[in-house]
Amino acid sequence: MINSRFSLIKDKIAIVTGASSGIGYSTALALAKAGAKVAIAARRTDRLQQLENEIKKSGGQCLVITCDVTKRKDCESLIDAVIKKWGRVDILVNNAGIMPLSFVKSLKIDEWEQMVDVNIKGVLFCTAAVVPHMIKQNSGHIVNLSSIAGRVVFAAGSVYCATKYAVRAFSEGLRQELSTRNNIRVTTIEPGIVATELTNTITEKALESFLKYAQTIETLKSDDIANAIMFAVESPPHVNVNEIMVRPTQQER
Repeated sequence: MINSRFSLIKDKIAIVTGASSGIGYSTALALAKAGAKVAIAARRTDRLQQLENEIKKSGGQCLVITCDVTKRKDCESLIDAVIKKWGRVDILVNNAGIMPLSFVKSLKIDEWEQMVDVNIKGVLFCTAAVVPHMIKQNSGHIVNLSSIAGRVVFAAGSVYCATKYAVRAFSEGLRQELSTRNNIRVTTIEPGIVATELTNTITEKALESFLKYAQTIETLKSDDIANAIMFAVESPPHVNVNEIMVRPTQQER
């Protein structure tokens, strides 16, 4: 077990959505190793059980919750379950997201709707469910996963970029509303290309060149983004790390 004696998040209560793989998986494990009690949420329960085993082996505490962030009731049930078990929520990491890139002219409207539902509504639903508890306890930290695509628009990324711009805008508005009044910190994490399952959702054949490009550079790893999240949440209470943008060294845009 990693020594969490001096961690600022020891015994804090954290929730990570999209924890079944990639950034969410790595973040949940990092939080647990730092001494936080972690609720891990996703649709794929089998993958969550694997993560639960890892967390317990490291000496951490974990709560597995099946959750589809596109469903408001699931998000509310997630927060309720954590409150029932541990009595509070100190950290919420809104990580769940999908990236089925495509050109607008391809009219993959079903995929657009999925992105809006997961990338935007999922963040809104989970945040709405947790904010009343954080206001009541006058503390908390909300970490939202945006993307470099929330700053740099590219062809075939119109809708995806729009969802990540929305996350960044929402996060800044949330910070202005809640940080000074209710002591709730807000952080936006904006990764560049990361080696995760995100690209598996791309069905646009014309984007094969993009996928090949991602294989030619040394991309970020999930642990790299987990480290960025840990930097934010482990900062002293008077420090509000608002934005962290992380690109691979070899990524140009």
